[in-house]
Amino acid sequence: MSKTITVTDAVSRIPDGAVLMIGGFMGVGSPHRLIAELVRQGKKGLTVIANDTARPGVAIGKLISARLVRKVIASHIGTNPETQAQMIAGELDVELSPQGTLAERVRAGGYGLGAVVTPTGVGTVVAEGKRSIEIDGKTFLLEMPLRADFALVNARQADHIGNLAYALTARNFNPLIAMAADVVLAEPQEIVPVGVIPPDAVMTPSVVVTHIIAKECARG
Repeated sequence: MSKTITVTDAVSRIPDGAVLMIGGFMGVGSPHRLIAELVRQGKKGLTVIANDTARPGVAIGKLISARLVRKVIASHIGTNPETQAQMIAGELDVELSPQGTLAERVRAGGYGLGAVVTPTGVGTVVAEGKRSIEIDGKTFLLEMPLRADFALVNARQADHIGNLAYALTARNFNPLIAMAADVVLAEPQEIVPVGVIPPDAVMTPSVVVTHIIAKECARG
């Protein structure tokens, strides 16, 4: 059975209030078509787990501007004043997590680990309300794993069964989130026959990819 579906069909499967992991770093490596379709369909009450919220009108920033997001878990929001304004106004719940810790929490969610043990944030506001443990006389925070209902992934290439390859730094969080969600929606720039992607270049195996977003037909 083909995994390829339209972007409209893919987003129609995402309910209001869903928890989404979205790839990208300031919009680089983000699944732009899936994000645009979320806005078009007006999905609301979303929780977004991502590295950042990009900028107004860019990638995840489009979801923020459309006020479709209820909560953000990210490493920073400093480049998006709209995210900041909504947080200050009490309209958006923002949980900030140091970037390395965030990546490890996602990895832990994907690999079934119980927690991340890290010294990052000890003695700072990051530690507020969190459990800590002492190991060999040093204090560490226990950071909880993260999982999502859907992972929205961008890839350079996908083959017809769903193996994914990424382009340089556009890889960023995409392989991690593909392991940590119940449903994985992959938006490739190119869909190629099986065998075109060298085995060593496959960063996300087809077994974890639920659907591949079909390429749009050129018009005009």
